[in-house]
Amino acid sequence: MDEHDGQDRYRVTEQVGHLLRKAYQRHLAIFQDNATDPSLTSVQFVTLCALHDLGPVSQAELVKATAVDQATIRGIVDRLKARGLIDISRDANDGRKVIMSLLPAGEAVLEEMYPKAKTITEKTMCRLNVAEQVALLYLLRKIGEDDVTAEREDNSSDP
Repeated sequence: MDEHDGQDRYRVTEQVGHLLRKAYQRHLAIFQDNATDPSLTSVQFVTLCALHDLGPVSQAELVKATAVDQATIRGIVDRLKARGLIDISRDANDGRKVIMSLLPAGEAVLEEMYPKAKTITEKTMCRLNVAEQVALLYLLRKIGEDDVTAEREDNSSDP
């Protein structure tokens, strides 16, 4: 029997990474179709939300809050600054540290987007019933946890 025959065959289309990517691509399409500003990306929106929620923060704090890597966040920050939505300044106590903060124009974009963001979430999860929506959010949070200790403890019981 061929090693690729049978039930143990690896099918990429059934793997968690592929399914997450497909779901995310669907979500991004829904975001773009429903955003109040067609040039605003979902990652830029998340960045503006983080600055609104946290107030002025360093790039490292923004990376942590948005789960966006350093190189990507730099480009996002540059584009948001160029659009006049955020400000970049030096920390008064540490001149090496750069601080990002939301400008009134960024606040205005958020105020326009918040109702649309709720619609985007609803449309993304419209195929799920309420229990499935709760379960999905719970499971995504669990998968996305950064707690390496919990991972080690979970794996330590493996034979």
